[in-house]
Order: sequence, then structure tokens, then C-alpha cells
Amino acid sequence: MRIVVTGSLAYDYIMNFPGYFKDHMLPDKAHMLSVSFLVDTMRKMRGGVAGNIAYNLALLGEEPLIIGTAGQDFAEYRAWLDQYGIDTSGIVEIENEFTSSCFINTDRSNNQIVAFYAGAMTRSRELSMKDFGLGQDDLVVISPTDPEAMERYAAECQQLGVPYVFDPGKQTPRLEAQHIRVGLKGAKMLVGNDYEFGMMAKRLDISEAELIASAPITVITRGEYGSTIYTSATDGQGVTIPVAPVSEIVDPTGAGDAFLSGLVFGLARGLPLEITGRVAALAATYAIEKRGCQEHFYTREAFSERYQSAFGAALPEEAMAALQLA
Repeated sequence: MRIVVTGSLAYDYIMNFPGYFKDHMLPDKAHMLSVSFLVDTMRKMRGGVAGNIAYNLALLGEEPLIIGTAGQDFAEYRAWLDQYGIDTSGIVEIENEFTSSCFINTDRSNNQIVAFYAGAMTRSRELSMKDFGLGQDDLVVISPTDPEAMERYAAECQQLGVPYVFDPGKQTPRLEAQHIRVGLKGAKMLVGNDYEFGMMAKRLDISEAELIASAPITVITRGEYGSTIYTSATDGQGVTIPVAPVSEIVDPTGAGDAFLSGLVFGLARGLPLEITGRVAALAATYAIEKRGCQEHFYTREAFSERYQSAFGAALPEEAMAALQLA
């Protein structure tokens, strides 16, 4: 099975605001909002959801293929991905354009204000899943990128019979109802946080329960309260997955992408959903403990050891085999 990751490739400009955004917001003036936040730190780092997901999958022992577009400034980033065994042959560099840029400002409560410059990402709609010889034994991840590209990839996966995970993520506010409907139509797994699910349900004019039932597997993340995995077997109740203990909350940026990589890893390797959810939760903690989305690192042996300390039980044999430790 090949794991194919689509989505944005970007440079992240990560900033920290030493106060609280809420202290500078005036609800009665929201119609004319003009606010400036003086940050005390900023770092330029590799990011974008496709790059983040692929990096975390590589740490778990996978060699994913990235399909996406980047700019003329991407050479250093490509070399980084190649170093970890990630297949970058599906990344097209666009001349006279810059790689997408994400500006992330985080306050003391870990609330975030994000601005995203699409750059070369807007050309991702020109790529086709049909050019990569994909089949029903492969797994595609459709994560945030150009909305037209997301719709195209989903439709082409349906035509080719390729299973895919649909995670609209932070692109949810920009998606029209049609984009979401196409994405849901053939998704093997639907992923999002509780706020994004509320937005999707409203956009589609359906209940959240109906949205949850629209995919064979649905995963809703709930921050510090863990996540819930729903299938037809759970009869709408869902299985609660706890968070893994974090040694220190340094930066939440990229935690969702790391979590998704764990879900994709478990789905691709046929792991039980409860184990898949815990692998995802643990993968997310490593991202939270470092500033930036691809600055953390772990060996699979260390991951296995930490799993036991985090959840009070050894990593099951099938998961050990998937991590090539058995």
C-alpha cells in the first residue's frame, strides 16, 4: 500500500504574543476590527499540512508520496523531506512564485490567529491523481489546500476506486457546500475538530449527527478532552480516545497534523480503531512539546516505550509489527 499525502506545502512564520487576545477584543466594535499584536518571538519553519503529515508518517516508518505544488524557494525544504525517505516526486515547483506562507500568532492561552498566503498552492488544482498509477490498495489523504484541488482529488479517487481520508481542517471556512459534499461522498474516514464539524454541518444544512454518519469512520478531535471515533458499530455513541500526557506544552501548531498521521498510519496498517486513536494521540504530543511542526523527532522504539507509560498498557503486537518492531 502506498500512502499519498495531498495538501499545502508552506513555510510557517510562528510568533508568540505574550498576552491574551481576548483582552484586546471589543465585541461591540467587531464590525470595524483593527488590532495589532506586538509579538516577542518569530521563527521561520517548514510546514504546510502535507509536509507535516508526511514527516510524521516518516517517523512512524512510512515512506509517503507527497502530491502538491511549491514555489521557486522550495529546494531546501525538498532536501529535508528527501532526507527522511519521503517521496517528493509528486511535488511540482512553480516558477516565479513563492511557496505558501502561514503566519501563526499564538497567545498565552494557546489561542491562535492565522493568516495564510496561498502562493504556489493555488496551482495544485492542475495536478491529477490519475497521473500516479493509484489503485484500490493505496490510501490518499486529502488535507487542506486549494478548494478546487481538494474537490478534484476526491472526485478522481472515487473514479479510480482509491480509498481516501478527508480532513478539510483549517480550509473549512473557505469550502463551499459542494466541495464538502464531494469530499464526503467517497471518504473512508472523515476527520476534523469539533468546531470544524459544526461549520461543515451548518454549511450542508444538516445535523452534526447526520454529518458523523456520512462516513464509515468519523473522528472528531476535542483538544484537551481527547477525541471520539465513530463507526456504524458504535451506534452514534462513539469511542472516546484519551490524550497522551504532555511533558510541556510548548506550541500546539502542527499537533493536528501529527494526530492525523497517526490515524492514517493505523488505517493503512489495519490496526484496531482504539489503538489507532491512541497512536494518533501520542504522535500529537511530540509536536506539542516542540516549537514548530517538524522540529520533533523520535525513534519507533522510543515511541513504543512511551505508549506504555502514556496509556498503561504495552503497544499491541499488531501495532509493534506495523512499526516493524516485532
